[in-house]
Amino acid sequence: MKKIFFASDFHLGVDAFQNSRDRERRIVRWLDRVAPEAAAVYLVGDLFEFWFEYRAVVPKGYSRFFGQLAELRDAGLPIYIFTGNHDLWMFGYFEDEFGIPVHHQPIQVELLGKQFFIGHGDGLGPNDRGYKFLKKVFTNRANQWLFRWFHPDLGMRLAGFSSQASRDAMPEEERSWLGEEREWLVQYCHRKIDQGVEPDYFIFGHRHLPVDWRLKNGRSRYINLGDWMSFYSYAEFDGENLKVLFFEREGKVVCNY
Repeated sequence: MKKIFFASDFHLGVDAFQNSRDRERRIVRWLDRVAPEAAAVYLVGDLFEFWFEYRAVVPKGYSRFFGQLAELRDAGLPIYIFTGNHDLWMFGYFEDEFGIPVHHQPIQVELLGKQFFIGHGDGLGPNDRGYKFLKKVFTNRANQWLFRWFHPDLGMRLAGFSSQASRDAMPEEERSWLGEEREWLVQYCHRKIDQGVEPDYFIFGHRHLPVDWRLKNGRSRYINLGDWMSFYSYAEFDGENLKVLFFEREGKVVCNY
C-alpha cells in the first residue's frame, strides 16, 4: 500500500546545523526517496524562513526544491502545503505554478481510512497573546498591501531581521519538551477532544521537536513533526501505523508516551 508522508519547518533561507543550500539538497533527496511509495506528501508550514509574494516577484533561490516539486506534481503526486508563521504570505504562486493547494488554516481529513487533523500549529492553544495579535496584523489585507510598497530588497531585509529577533527571543526552556501540562499544542488537542473532535492523529509542526504523544482520550495521538534545522524528522503513515523518522540522521530520538 502507498504511504502518506508529512514534514515541516524546513526554514529554507537561514543557516542552521547545515547551511540552507545543503539543507535544501537534503530535502530534495528525501522527496526523491519517498516519492515512489507516496500516495501524498503534506508539507506543514515554515518551509521558508520568510516568504512574501509580490504581484510579480517571489523570493529568489530554492530552485532545487521548486524543481523537485514541479517534477513530482507533473508525475501526478498529490502535494499539499500549509502556511506557517514564517511563510504566511502565500497568495497563489504555488497553486498557479505547481498546482499545489495551500491551506492557511488547519484541516481535518480522512487518509487511508484514518482521521487526521493537520495544521502548522502557530497561534493555537492558550497564551501567546502577543503572537496572536501579530498574526492578525500580518494577515490583515491592508497591511499586506502596504508591505508590497516596500522594495523587495528592503522587505526581505526587514523580514530577516524580524525572524532572527523572534528566534533569539525564544526562552531557553521552550527549546525542549515542557511536559504534557505545559505543552500548549497538547492542551489545544485536549480542548478539541472536549469539543468532540477526536481524530486518530493531530499533526503539527512549529514546535521544532519530534513528538508522538498519546492524548487523554487514550486513542488520539499528538504528532509533532520536528524540523529540518537540527532533526531532519518526518512522519510516515502506511494505513496502519504512523512513525516519526529521521532522514540521514542517526542518534536522534522521539519524545513519546
